[in-house]
Amino acid sequence: MKKVLVALCLLAAAAPAAAQTAARSAAAYDVLIRGGRVLDGSGNPWFYADVGVIGDRIAAVGDLSGATAKRVIDAKGMFVTPGFIDTHSHAGPGLATASLAHGQPLLAQGLTTIFANPDGGGPIDLVKQRAALEKNPLGVNVALMVPHGSVRRAVLGMSDRDPTPAELDRMRALVRAGMQAGAFGLSDGPYYAPSSYSKTAEIVELAKVAAEFGGVYTSHIRDESDYNVGLVAAVDEVITVAREAKLPGIVTHIKALGPHVWGLSDHIVQRIDQAREQGIQVYADQYPYEASGTSITGALIPRWAQVGGDSALIRRIDDPTERARLRADLLVNLERRGGADRLQFSDYGPDHSIEGKTLGQVARERNMEPVDLALELRRKGDAGLVSFNMTEHDIATFMRQPWTMTCTDGGLVAMDDGVPHPRFYGAFPRKIRKYVMEEHVIDLPWAVRSMTSLPAAVFHLDDRGWIRPGMKADILVFDPHRVRDTATYEKPHQLAEGMEYVLVNGGIAIDGGKFTGNRTGRVLSRRPVT
Repeated sequence: MKKVLVALCLLAAAAPAAAQTAARSAAAYDVLIRGGRVLDGSGNPWFYADVGVIGDRIAAVGDLSGATAKRVIDAKGMFVTPGFIDTHSHAGPGLATASLAHGQPLLAQGLTTIFANPDGGGPIDLVKQRAALEKNPLGVNVALMVPHGSVRRAVLGMSDRDPTPAELDRMRALVRAGMQAGAFGLSDGPYYAPSSYSKTAEIVELAKVAAEFGGVYTSHIRDESDYNVGLVAAVDEVITVAREAKLPGIVTHIKALGPHVWGLSDHIVQRIDQAREQGIQVYADQYPYEASGTSITGALIPRWAQVGGDSALIRRIDDPTERARLRADLLVNLERRGGADRLQFSDYGPDHSIEGKTLGQVARERNMEPVDLALELRRKGDAGLVSFNMTEHDIATFMRQPWTMTCTDGGLVAMDDGVPHPRFYGAFPRKIRKYVMEEHVIDLPWAVRSMTSLPAAVFHLDDRGWIRPGMKADILVFDPHRVRDTATYEKPHQLAEGMEYVLVNGGIAIDGGKFTGNRTGRVLSRRPVT
């Protein structure tokens, strides 16, 4: 009798849940994705489920065989995942224009959300930036960061000195204003001037302001090679900021750049793991290429020569004594990058004919030494460079870590604009094609987690990054065997392939592999700290 009573009690408790399941399965949805293999973003294996969307949110996940919908997507044989999140994107300026607000090169990669203002660069007036982004309907979601380099320049210009207490307070106020405007954290680039003129203590003080709002700290670290403090010390600086400011610290586009530091990935992993064991929140993001992207200034010009700004740099190039010192430093920096034939011009306004060629090629054509050519080109304007400087061992080592997210470090430009890094068009599909499907460095659930729930958790995007009821309906449907990047270093302006369906806030942006023209992206705001 006791067993019967227990059974009846269990049935009674289960009845409401069963009734709710039946009600959901019989519901009418705006979009119903049927029969897909759901990778929910957690890193767990896929499971069969239907996904029902109402408005801009996921309403149900499970067996929805009795449901109806305005639009049904047959996902049989395909995977259903959260939309991909790009933690380090230079697409903000492009998305703020009428001609590129559609974000189609991003959507073709499966990107539904990007983080703008990386490397400490970008506007400091985020209210104005938001207005510019919202002027035209957006194809993807945009999250903003407060750029340390721009904050420092606004207060100190290009001076190589510490701020006074009053100046530091002004910098704090600018960071606080950006966070109050909805930013998700502080972005930094102490490799680049003027952030390179800052000391760790300054960064910590500004990161503390971001921490008050639940923000993160992300850094193009001070040295990815052995330019100044060295790779290990530069990673340690991010750990220090994360520890002292008490917020997540991100080593952005993590790499071991150049022959002098190849193989250090194993040691860097140990350093980060040790920090995490001590309770310090340290993460990284990464793009899956052996080449980075920068400029003549970023790759070759020493920071002492940039003090005072561009006009001061040109005067130094023209001064025989200063030029000799510059030339000596450029020779060392060029060797760090692996030589002139490892630097490919991506864009150069004064002379488009060099785009797609290497510094070595153009130097030979003009019968010049590469360093002299670099200085002469820099006199007329900065040139974008693709720099081949990484090894597959280091790329794979960083990619396998549970704390590594995925990024593009790419921008958004017109399809005939220069010869940019192919990551502008193919970073996320390349990771799936090359490192999951072909080389088996990681598996698909691991890759999807690095692109979805992990960045959502790190940046506190609480309603994105998962396939779960209540989440925003940023959703992808694709066959990983058909996902591929088509952009190459020689011909980068080629869209990625394989995304059959892309939903952004419930709106279908790609339908059967074709752009619909729907623009349902938004400028996001960091959730308030409670």
